[in-house]
Amino acid sequence: MIRCILFCLLSLSSLVFADLAGTRPNIVFILTDDQGYGDLSAHGNPILKTPHLDQLRSESVRFSDFIVSPTCAPTRSALLTGRHEFRNGITHTILERERLDPKATTIAQVLKTAGYTTGIFGKWHLGDEPEYRPRARGFDEQFIHGGGGIGQSYPGSCGDAPGNTYFDPAILHNDKFVKTKGYCTDVFFAQASQWMASVKGKQPFYCHIATNAPHSPYIARPEDKALYAGKVPDDDAASFFGMIHNIDENVGRLIAKLDEWGIAQNTLVVFMNDNGGTAGVKVYNADMRGAKGTPWRGGTRAMSFWRWPGKIQEAECTALTAHVDVFRTWASLAGASLNPTTEMQAEGRNLLPLLENPKAEWPERTLFSHVGRWQKGTDYHAAKNRNASIRTPQYQLVSEGPRPQRPKAETPTAGWQLFDLRADPSQTRNLAAEKPEIVNSMLASYDQWWDSLKGQIDLNETAKGPKLNPFAEEYWKQFGGQPTAEDLARMNPDKAWTFETQRAKKK
Repeated sequence: MIRCILFCLLSLSSLVFADLAGTRPNIVFILTDDQGYGDLSAHGNPILKTPHLDQLRSESVRFSDFIVSPTCAPTRSALLTGRHEFRNGITHTILERERLDPKATTIAQVLKTAGYTTGIFGKWHLGDEPEYRPRARGFDEQFIHGGGGIGQSYPGSCGDAPGNTYFDPAILHNDKFVKTKGYCTDVFFAQASQWMASVKGKQPFYCHIATNAPHSPYIARPEDKALYAGKVPDDDAASFFGMIHNIDENVGRLIAKLDEWGIAQNTLVVFMNDNGGTAGVKVYNADMRGAKGTPWRGGTRAMSFWRWPGKIQEAECTALTAHVDVFRTWASLAGASLNPTTEMQAEGRNLLPLLENPKAEWPERTLFSHVGRWQKGTDYHAAKNRNASIRTPQYQLVSEGPRPQRPKAETPTAGWQLFDLRADPSQTRNLAAEKPEIVNSMLASYDQWWDSLKGQIDLNETAKGPKLNPFAEEYWKQFGGQPTAEDLARMNPDKAWTFETQRAKKK
């Protein structure tokens, strides 16, 4: 009798985990900016409270070894194209080096071929000129700020509307700016909800919500900051946690809306952060080494929660997975066919087997990370072995500095550190000298990968931007006004590296 009951339960389970390919769910993707893996109460944070995100996590397949890029624009390009950011020409977050290769196919374009309608709300950060914007890359609805953050402006093409702040920001809605009311995160979620309400039931939709919070400058709503004032080391951390509190509340309202609309069981909700932590790591970093902008685990590990009631069951998946895997997964869910060019472009894997069975067989793989950001106008080859890492399921090989050119008789492990993440997830013991055969094997794969980047990594290295960034020009054209002396100085391409250096010093 017991065996019969067990068999019946297994049979029911197999129905739940029927092949998900071609099921065409709505896809709601939430991507936060500079929130770290440790910035979640369910991950052990002793101060921050995130009840709605914790609930989402508890109802999801959770990829606990999920790799992203060390900074923002690189991660976004890898998610949208299924390939490493360097293959998209993205080696930085400013100076035209954040612009997505015009020939690359985005997941939004692929989903449209399968009958989806697509919308993006918040941060884009893959090129601010019209031909680079979401409307030119497969998104039907566009509601975005410019540059890498609200109010940011850099020499060349990368920048937001002038004078923008986190409160009442001017947002580019399709092809016109609108002056919004309220806090930026609230504005993005409200607009996304309004759009979803208008399209639900007509065709499947892909809703891409990318907050600029909790990226610096750390400006929270006063009532959110007050929750953490005096409980953390400084005002930045209090505002940072307050910004995440606001995100948490918005996620809770969005999930409730899906239930209210009766579409939760036909909607996949995916939540991620884009790189390692920032202001929160001084409080808690989930026992990881490194943060945003570093090749360490703390700079490249992200949350990745996939919730789809009735279709996938909550579980933890420990397989080595990455942002480049999203492209094939969503294309498969939508039943979209990849043309030969796009098939070659997508170097990631399909996560559906793991969503159906988190313990499914998952072949060994090697993933490469690089911080990029070498000085513009210099030979990128000189930065090859600086701020780089190589990952396998068990090991991470990390180099923070240049790999020395040494005589063949000397050890090739110099300049690189090897860590066994299964035995030492906090990366405290360097095993490079003890396991030179593993180091050599990983370096050989890295050398081969680096050589394969030629003709892609250098796409934007010599790009010249306009004298004024396009968001500012279009804003002044629509509302009147003209650049101030400070605007002109900030947008001067000749000052590019000076401004970048000053920004780095402030950090």
